Amino acid sequence: MDKQNLAPLWEVLHDLIPNEPSTPCKPALWKYAQARPHLMEAGKLITAKEAIRRVLILENPGMRGDSCITQSLYAGLQLILPGEIAPSHRHSQSALRLIVEGSGAYTAVDGERTTMVPGDFIITPSWTFHDHGNPGSEPVVWLDGLDIRIVELFAAQFHELYPEEVQPVTRSEGAATARFGNGLAPLGAVAPFGRTSPIFNYPYARSRESLDLLARDQDPDACHGWKMQFVNPLSGGHAMPTIAAFIQLLPNGLRSQPYRSTDGTIYSVVEGGGRVTIGNESFEFEPRDTFVAPSWVPVSVQTSGETVLFSFSDRPGQEAMGLWREKRG
Repeated sequence: MDKQNLAPLWEVLHDLIPNEPSTPCKPALWKYAQARPHLMEAGKLITAKEAIRRVLILENPGMRGDSCITQSLYAGLQLILPGEIAPSHRHSQSALRLIVEGSGAYTAVDGERTTMVPGDFIITPSWTFHDHGNPGSEPVVWLDGLDIRIVELFAAQFHELYPEEVQPVTRSEGAATARFGNGLAPLGAVAPFGRTSPIFNYPYARSRESLDLLARDQDPDACHGWKMQFVNPLSGGHAMPTIAAFIQLLPNGLRSQPYRSTDGTIYSVVEGGGRVTIGNESFEFEPRDTFVAPSWVPVSVQTSGETVLFSFSDRPGQEAMGLWREKRG
């Protein structure tokens, strides 16, 4: 029967349908202080134009060579030096950026530029032309998150270069926020990026203010502290159709209760520090570090100061298919 491309289910059934989530993804932490020298050395060896995107991939230790941080998501640290331009292109994969270090660079999305500031959450919607530039005086680094593996699963990958290195600017900076980000929307507005948020920059200053105000009025959640979800103002749902993004404030001295969920989650430390326990492994973390919690592995955090974590996962797709679940404690 092997010659006829047939195989017995009973030999693989338990691997195909396990009793609970099984993944090669492992808990891991990437120290920014260790990654940064490699990134800066890459800046000496290859230009942003030559590389198209000068990025160090954060490869999960359980899936080396697969260019992914979880089974469904990609993550990497991207560098753009003063005076450089990362050429304009577009692809069917959606991307997010969390600015880690430096100010003065920009991302352009379909004719509008937005200046990057540490802690900002920036979206590049699927199939939108985008380029990056750094007219400033210091290196700028951000964490990239893409749904590469999800798009690959469906074999729906497309990529196209823009005819010029830089796309023309056709709207004022801040135009998207003015149209959709102040509790307002133009009459008859049509979502410019489909199911992706029409706002493509969520400034950290506003996110931090929201967290501070939330913390004044309610006690911290035992698992999450004060946690908020980035939303699409036109739908009220996730800001991206394939990737959920969150930001949370954890008070000094918190020992959070264990929490697990089916969406493997990537965390970036914006402020503060402490220790995170993921399953049976523990990691010390500080600002700019990145760590990952695989699907259904318990996570708990002990803070050594007031801490802010940005995180993203594949939760929207799981929710759409009725698969997502969580367990507290």
